Amino acid sequence: MTSVELSGKVALVTGASRGIGYGVAEALIARGDRVCITGRNEEALKEAVEKLGADRVIGVAGKAHDEAHQAAAVERTMEAFGRVDFLVNNAGTNPVFGPIADLDLNVARKVFETNVVSALGFAQRTWHAWQKDNGGAIVNIASVAGVSASPFIGAYGISKAAMINLTLQLAHEYAPKVRVNAIAPAVVKTQFAKALYEGREEEAAAAYPLGRLGVPSDIGGAAAFLTSTQSDWVTGQTLVVDGGIFLNAGVG
Repeated sequence: MTSVELSGKVALVTGASRGIGYGVAEALIARGDRVCITGRNEEALKEAVEKLGADRVIGVAGKAHDEAHQAAAVERTMEAFGRVDFLVNNAGTNPVFGPIADLDLNVARKVFETNVVSALGFAQRTWHAWQKDNGGAIVNIASVAGVSASPFIGAYGISKAAMINLTLQLAHEYAPKVRVNAIAPAVVKTQFAKALYEGREEEAAAAYPLGRLGVPSDIGGAAAFLTSTQSDWVTGQTLVVDGGIFLNAGVG
């Protein structure tokens, strides 16, 4: 990683000690960006920083919905790198599995605080710290659960639908300085999604026209595109990255 020429750009990626967030950080570092990653577990975050390259990466531990943590992450990024061009809102939670008819409303509030309100908080802070005057891009990691019914993970799906609309609102308000887009992955092989495929990966993958589940680098590549000059005329969009699973929704 250290042999890659620096791009001069800086990204803040939330929830990036592992899984999709780590894959995104890896992709941005590979093209020369410097990156601040966040996560709840300080030890896991330290390990991720070391693996990604401590000369190019810093980590700020904390809970995404904590406003003090949001402020600290943006401040540390500015202190370390002097700018924050890109924000990737990946931090998320899904602590419940079951019908929404029986959903504990306190759990619903927690899901929205982490998945939606924290994304808005980070977007506000990066805007005021750098992007308002200098431009940049924001990518919100949503989900296919936000664009279709999602049985037994309804609270998560509703929150991701809200995140997609948040993307539209931010794209409209932050234009023309900042482009804002979302990525809606299907099942990606991460610890977070393990319950959806563990012990039945072959069966789960068979439903996908491309014959496999996603991996973090699939989403990393999409995020790299949406924060590159190649997507300079793209904003307010949700890019579905699903291995073709939605093709199976047709008739016949």
